Amino acid sequence: MKILLMKYRNIGDVLLSTPLIDSLKNVYPDSEIDFCVNRGCEDMLTLNPSISKVFCYERQKVKTNNFFVRIAEDFKFVLEVRKRNYDLVINLTEGERGALIAYFSRAKTKLGFKVRRGVFAKVKVFDKLAQDQLYQHTVDKDMQFISLLGEKVEAKRVGLYFSDANKKKIDGLLLEHGVHDFIHIHPVSRWMFKCWSDKRMANAIDYLSIVKGKKVVITSSPDKIEMDRVHSILALCGSFPINLAGQLSLKELASLSAQSSLFFGVDSAPMHMAAALNTPVIALFGASEPKIWGPWNNDIDTQNDYQSMDGVQSNGKHRIISSMDHTIYHKKGSKHCVGMDNISVSQVKGVIDEYF
Repeated sequence: MKILLMKYRNIGDVLLSTPLIDSLKNVYPDSEIDFCVNRGCEDMLTLNPSISKVFCYERQKVKTNNFFVRIAEDFKFVLEVRKRNYDLVINLTEGERGALIAYFSRAKTKLGFKVRRGVFAKVKVFDKLAQDQLYQHTVDKDMQFISLLGEKVEAKRVGLYFSDANKKKIDGLLLEHGVHDFIHIHPVSRWMFKCWSDKRMANAIDYLSIVKGKKVVITSSPDKIEMDRVHSILALCGSFPINLAGQLSLKELASLSAQSSLFFGVDSAPMHMAAALNTPVIALFGASEPKIWGPWNNDIDTQNDYQSMDGVQSNGKHRIISSMDHTIYHKKGSKHCVGMDNISVSQVKGVIDEYF
């Protein structure tokens, strides 16, 4: 059995598909499972023992070309996939690209979601469709395909893997800074309106560092906007967190999270990575739905019952603080969210007190 999964979304979306990979491997133990993702998401899948091959679509490169070049590149990619002769193809988004690949794949069975727009919204591509439900956790949304195959879902655990070399680098950095027990804080997201105010984040960092006596390690991607945001936060701190912003790959970030005693941050890919590595998470949700994106609890086999509501929620070792006013406004040339403004420092301190 040769299986192809496709998820042309972002880093966190791809990571939350990994329970489906393991479930398919349980159903078809001798299967080869390949995965198509956008370039930049592959670290969420590589080293996973259940995956045979990861295809990377050069989305950023392709979209800078003109229409005809993009079409040519898309079909070149389709032909590469088609040569693999898949028995089962599953498209995990509602987008056209996955539908295009599934349509021309020659797979015996094709499963997916109804395409929302474009040519393939009008063409029958899939043998069976999963439900594109609004209030369903992303993990559960993908796991529908096990039921569509007539099988029972036994467990849903998000998996993330890194190498000994990744761990060795992190061990070296922690040794260099004299750190053993620490809190990992990733205060930024690729969507800046998901971020908490710099002043409040600095206040929470100082509470952990000065009041609770915890070492804090702060991270971000190498993106200049994210790094500038971290520098702004640190300038407001009375404490001195270890700043690793922009210095780590995704695999190295995973290794760091795996060694931390707690992750604190906003709804972001690093939040999902920490949860996947069974690190307790405190996350702020003022610009997204907890029901859909809450940090997954691997200690629970089948149920993660977040609610889209205001206040503090618990899910095993994880805590989220949410506000459901997702109104976006503009200030000083950037996007902000009312929900993030509604989350108070006292709420965060109260949750921190539960852990320390």
